[in-house]
Amino acid sequence: MQETPDSEDPKPETPVDTPVEAEAPLVVEPEPGPPPAKPNRRWFAKLLTILLIVGLGLPVTAVLVYTVVPVPITALMVKRLMQGRGLDHRWKPLYEISPNLVRAVVAAEDARFCEHHGFDFAAMQKAFANNQRGRRLRGGSTISQQTAKNVFLWEGRSYLRKGLEAYFTVLIEGVWTKHRIMEVYLNSVEWGPGIYGAEAASRRIFKKPARSLTVTQAARLAAILPSPLRWQAGRPGPYVQRRSRRIGAASGAVRRDGLDGCV
Repeated sequence: MQETPDSEDPKPETPVDTPVEAEAPLVVEPEPGPPPAKPNRRWFAKLLTILLIVGLGLPVTAVLVYTVVPVPITALMVKRLMQGRGLDHRWKPLYEISPNLVRAVVAAEDARFCEHHGFDFAAMQKAFANNQRGRRLRGGSTISQQTAKNVFLWEGRSYLRKGLEAYFTVLIEGVWTKHRIMEVYLNSVEWGPGIYGAEAASRRIFKKPARSLTVTQAARLAAILPSPLRWQAGRPGPYVQRRSRRIGAASGAVRRDGLDGCV
């Protein structure tokens, strides 16, 4: 028998790679973070408290200091100095200033100085009515209000300044005596270009100390207070002369009726 050759072993079939679908990348959801920080109300409250303390405390401190310490300089003095007007300011206690000047400024500026507590509402109303009628402008500010403005504030017209003026007026009326208010007023008010206070005005204009001012000289100084850069006490014009005579006469009434008794 013819042998049939052995058939070749069948080769193993090579497996055919089947395409495998690509797996989608695993997306990891981020964990939720903390909520956005809210404004710290406590921090704002602390800041507001600090500002309130500073805003109220500094004025009170200044008023307390000037109860006994002479006022060295004011904002108006600095402004005038920068304008080239010079600075002559000589502080004197009230007992070294003539009572004639005290009576003159009471007669000219604030006849109810010893009666009110900082504000003369009747004088304000009268001044407003006078200005509405178109007459010469006049103010209704008391000596206390003028002192608050001259010592603690700046020159100008604004609601902010008027509000601060009222606040300082209440403070000095509550802390200072009327004697002290008059003393600070007469030592800080402007009496000419670069001239501040009664002593400097008396020395520069009349060549004498403030304690030696006569009734006429005191009346002239009081007469120019509304406009000390325009009017002159040493060489008064017709208006200042008329005003001085009225103030001199009113000063006698102040003395007779004791309207300066609180000073």
